Amino acid sequence: MHRLLIASLSAFLFGCSTVSYDLSDVAPTPRAEAPGPASRHVGPRFGDTDPHEWERGAPWHYAVHGTDVAKYQQEIDWAAARRGRISFAFIKATEGGDRVDDYFARNWNAARVAGIPRGAYHFYYFCRPAIEQARWFIRNVPRDPAALPPVLDMEWNPQSPTCKLRPPPETVRSEMRVFLQAVERHYGKRPIIYTSIDFFEDNQLSRFHGYPFWLRSVAGHPDDKYSNHPWTFWQYTGTGVVPGITGKADINVFNGDAGTWKKWLAANTGR
Repeated sequence: MHRLLIASLSAFLFGCSTVSYDLSDVAPTPRAEAPGPASRHVGPRFGDTDPHEWERGAPWHYAVHGTDVAKYQQEIDWAAARRGRISFAFIKATEGGDRVDDYFARNWNAARVAGIPRGAYHFYYFCRPAIEQARWFIRNVPRDPAALPPVLDMEWNPQSPTCKLRPPPETVRSEMRVFLQAVERHYGKRPIIYTSIDFFEDNQLSRFHGYPFWLRSVAGHPDDKYSNHPWTFWQYTGTGVVPGITGKADINVFNGDAGTWKKWLAANTGR
């Protein structure tokens, strides 16, 4: 997901929400401690074309691993991915207010057939109002009670040919809230926020409570890189090797053991 996307959109004026929110009145979710080397919850250890030397909290100390994909992965053998111990997938659905990922429908259906819990994500575009982007996501992503919660992907995109805008943190957080609330009303599930270290710091997302976070950190445990901010998913590599996926793959872990994962799935998908 963290690849810099080349957008073909025409430039739009950024519409800022005039609604303000008090983020301090929502209590943060509890944080699980990073498992140490002696953890009994040992998960799969995937290959990596550019591995990091983990000093603590290595990804394979977590029991549940998954991937996230977009059109760049092209054809995916989802049955092979499941046999390779991929336990969940987040699939790119939309970007901005007029782009749908070329492989979304195929991946959405094929992952379900393979028995892999999957959710859809939206890549945010800073030159379009959040409510328009939420409506676009709703228009293109089916309302499936068995799907994982929707994801809002918030990261800078400096290589975009149409939008290099970087709004102030207050505007970013306000527009995020607009998108998240609209999507939650439609799907009946609390969305997940995906973000990177620089975006998190630039926009003071440590103040943004009440939503589960999916944090990217490929050179250190997220507790170290995000100052112990609570997280549910951790993207630990973008250069992984996953059965059924050709080329480099993103790999993630769930913050908990297998039993916690089953409870989380039941609470969020009814599985």
